[in-house]
Amino acid sequence: MQRYIEKFKTYLNVERNVSPNTLLGYRSDIEDFFSRIKDKKIEDIDYLALRKYLAELKGNNLSKRTIARKLSALRTFFRFLYRDGYIKYNPASSTATPKLDKKLPVFLDEHQVVKFITSPPSDEEMGLRDRAILETLYSTGIRVSELTGLNVSNIDFISGIIKVLGKGRVERLAPIGEKALREIRKYVDARKKQTDSKQEPVFLNKFGKRITQRSIRRIVDKYIKVCAIEEKISPHSLRHSFATHLLNSGADLRSVQELLGHKNLSTTQIYTHVSAERLKSVYEKSHPRA
Repeated sequence: MQRYIEKFKTYLNVERNVSPNTLLGYRSDIEDFFSRIKDKKIEDIDYLALRKYLAELKGNNLSKRTIARKLSALRTFFRFLYRDGYIKYNPASSTATPKLDKKLPVFLDEHQVVKFITSPPSDEEMGLRDRAILETLYSTGIRVSELTGLNVSNIDFISGIIKVLGKGRVERLAPIGEKALREIRKYVDARKKQTDSKQEPVFLNKFGKRITQRSIRRIVDKYIKVCAIEEKISPHSLRHSFATHLLNSGADLRSVQELLGHKNLSTTQIYTHVSAERLKSVYEKSHPRA
């Protein structure tokens, strides 16, 4: 079984060019499936075995979204095995995906964002770093993985553009605001650990190494508490806030799609629901017969 998983990993790396996070997720979900079916040979796995596995996940009270993600990983895996002739039958081809409930993304309003991203202290190195991180996330809407991968050479301080390595290792250019650039410059100039390498990371941890996604989550959690914000906020919430505020200010959906680096417009369309909620709120507060 491990041999098939390694072949699948090579396929994802070479042909699909997926990100390290996606690769790790696929592997975790597939290994979870095989750990539950024990010693069953891959040739003997059928539709019923998959249905039994999905029923077990549901019985463990896993969310529909988690179950759908695991099923998606298995579909991709078995489709690869069938295409390359390792199995004669694809057991996942007729397995239905659980119907997902649409969840609106959690975001901060503009007043909350300003309070949040200006909360780190500006009189110490780590405070300057944290402020630059939060400003950059909100200013650009980039993913946390894209932020941790930023190098100083990826930032054009004159044009106000950064080069981002997104999902599937696809590069794109993203605009960045003057306030974020100013905070980045303050931090880079003030930090004690400097290198001359072209691959010099923009954001470092306290040991002078490239900052991790886990550290970014800790930073966000820290300042959420400082600001006493009650909403359940994650680093991704600044990306949601970025998209929502653009749409609410009149940006078109296609432009927001490009800015977020979404491959499909349907992925961006969830933010139209947020804007619709805002319109409804304005209507209810303003219309005399609402």
